[in-house]
Order: sequence, then C-alpha cells, then structure tokens
Amino acid sequence: MTASPARAPLLLLVAATSLGPLTINIFIPSMPGLARDFATDYATVQLTLTLYLIGIGVGQLLWGPVSDRHGRRPVMIAGLGVYTVGSALCLVAPSIELLVVGRVIQSVGGCAGLVTARTILRDVYERNRAASMLAYVTVGMVLAPMLAPTIGGYLDGWFGWRTAFAVLLVLGLALVGWSFARLVETHHARSTSLGLRSMLASCAVLIRHRAFCGYALQISMGFAIYMTFLAAAPYIMLEAYGYTPAAMGPWFILVGGCYALGNFAAGRLSQRKGVDRMIAVGLAIQVVGVAIGLALALGGVDHPLALFGPVGIMSIGQGLTIPNGTVGAVSIELTRAGAAAGLAGFLTMALGAPASYLGGTIADGGTLPVMIVILVATVLAIVSHVAGVVGARNEASRGAL
Repeated sequence: MTASPARAPLLLLVAATSLGPLTINIFIPSMPGLARDFATDYATVQLTLTLYLIGIGVGQLLWGPVSDRHGRRPVMIAGLGVYTVGSALCLVAPSIELLVVGRVIQSVGGCAGLVTARTILRDVYERNRAASMLAYVTVGMVLAPMLAPTIGGYLDGWFGWRTAFAVLLVLGLALVGWSFARLVETHHARSTSLGLRSMLASCAVLIRHRAFCGYALQISMGFAIYMTFLAAAPYIMLEAYGYTPAAMGPWFILVGGCYALGNFAAGRLSQRKGVDRMIAVGLAIQVVGVAIGLALALGGVDHPLALFGPVGIMSIGQGLTIPNGTVGAVSIELTRAGAAAGLAGFLTMALGAPASYLGGTIADGGTLPVMIVILVATVLAIVSHVAGVVGARNEASRGAL
C-alpha cells in the first residue's frame, strides 16, 4: 500500500492531532489561580482537566466507528466544529461550572483529530511504515504542547487566563477551514452499519483480541504515567518550590523535548526494527527512568530535576512505545481501524482521567508518592504487553505447529 502526500497531508494531521494535547497543556499553569478567581477549591478546578480527559475518551469511542461508516474527512471537520463551540464557551464562561462544560465540549470535538489522524495513516501505509509516520507526526505535534505551558503562563500573567481560550478558538476555526480546503477522503472500504449495536459489536470483536488488549492497555498505562505527572507537577512547582506559572515552563519543555526525541527515534527505526521490538526497548527505558526517580525521591533530593529528570527519561521510552502501540492496536482489524483507534483512545482516557485526579490529590506529598504511582503504572504496562501481545504471538506460533 502506497501513500500520496496529497492524500495524507502530514502537516494538517500534525495540527489536528496536537490540538488535544495543546488544549490540555496551555491551560495547566492557570489552574491554581482559577481557584482564587472563581472562589472555589483546587479539587473543583481539577475537574477542568479530569472531565476533559473523560470527554476525549468518550468522544473517540463515538468518532471512531462513525469514521468507519462515513469516512475520515467529515468526522474531522465535524469534530473541529464542535471544538470551536466549546472554545467559545470557555472564553466567555462566567462560572467554574460553565467552564467545565465548555472544556467537555472542547474535548469531545477535539478528539476527532486524534482518531482520524491515526486511521488516515493506517489507511494509506502498511503497518511498520504507519508506525514510523505516526512517530514523525508525534514529533511535530509535541512541539506545540511542549511550548504550551510556557505560552499559557505568559498569556495568563500578561492578559489573564481567558486569552488562552481565545487563541484556541482561532486555531479551531483555522483548522476547520484547512480541513475543508485540503483534506480528502482516504477510507473507501466503508462499514455498512452504524448505531449502538454495531458499535458495541465492533468493540466486542476487538476486546476478544488478546493482542489488541495488550497494545491498548500498554498505551493506556503510558498515558496514565504522563497524566499523573502533569496533574501533580504544577502544584509541586508552585507550592513546594515557589515557581511562577511562567517560570515552570522550561521544565515542561525538557519533558516534551525528551518525548520528541523518543518519537524521532521511533520514526527512524520502527520500519526496520518492527513495532513490537520498539515497544520492548521503550518499556526498558521507562524502567530506568522510574528507578532513578524513586532513588532520588527516597534519597530526599529536593529539586525540580528530581521530578522532571526521571520523567524526561521515561518520556523517551514513551516516545517509542506509544506510536508503535497505537499502530499495533489499529492494525488488528483493518476494517475496524476507526473503531480500534476510538476504543484504544477511550481506554487510554478512561485510565488517564483517574490518574490525573490522583496526581492532583497526592501532589501535596511531594515527589515520592508521584513516583510510586508511576512505578505501578510502569509495571502494569509491562504486564499488559507481555501477557497480551507476546502471549498472543506465542499462542499463534503454537497453533501453527
């Protein structure tokens, strides 16, 4: 299967895929201050992140099968339209309750880009090549969320937190126009039914695939690690180390740069080495990172580098595991690639949302409890890959004998 650049405009896919992470990260530095602005507690403000993640999960579960039935292009355009409505509501929200509602609408619309980008690449590339291309897309998309906390911190300090949503609204409108102008349909072997029953049937077929569960849960655990860190780090930096929202930005850039490095390596190596080998290497790197983090925390090292350094190492590993795991998941049933992308995304967010809430609740304990949670998630990622993907491969080998 070959791909034409006109059929798969990578820059548009980068932008659409980065919209969700950008929308999360640009708002992170403003979260502690919202508790004062709306006269509420930090746990309530945390709902703007937790429910955003739940919205992304549910939205992907819906958009994936819809894209299998109606195609990738209309799903991308419709989702971006919903995203702009949510951004407008966030911009003018007079209360924390309406801000939370706006964030949920943002998330349900914005996640359409996550689903369609993955499936468009799988539509036009073979498995290992798709993993390489997805890794390159992720290298590009990580630049925006990597810089987003710094940008968000400055926007908050100079003009107030609503300015970030004005920027996101403009970006959403620009992407709607770009998709109308440049995105063409890549999915032609459409499914013939749509509805709750067919969506559940597709999910049931995928869940019965041992390898799909292995890939999806491994991705989910990797994302849970990131969300635990992302929810805890701003509080630790502000309250424990006395950093301002703008000053903490370079530390997030460190982590984002490490993730981009891992994705760049995946883009260079996945086609030659294969999906599963790259996942194994990435998981090994994550083990090294969490081991260093635990050692520094237990040793009482009281410095931002004790948190951001180990997470940066783990992010290199995640740059290898996440794009390869994603392609592995959507390759199980090519006629259900959209449903697979949606279900994997739903599982990822279903585990990422409680991880983000947990990260916010344990942040006052410092680095050690964060590293303990990350250790548990790392172990579960390894178990998922071995029991699911490796187990399915061994089972297939025995059946072939």
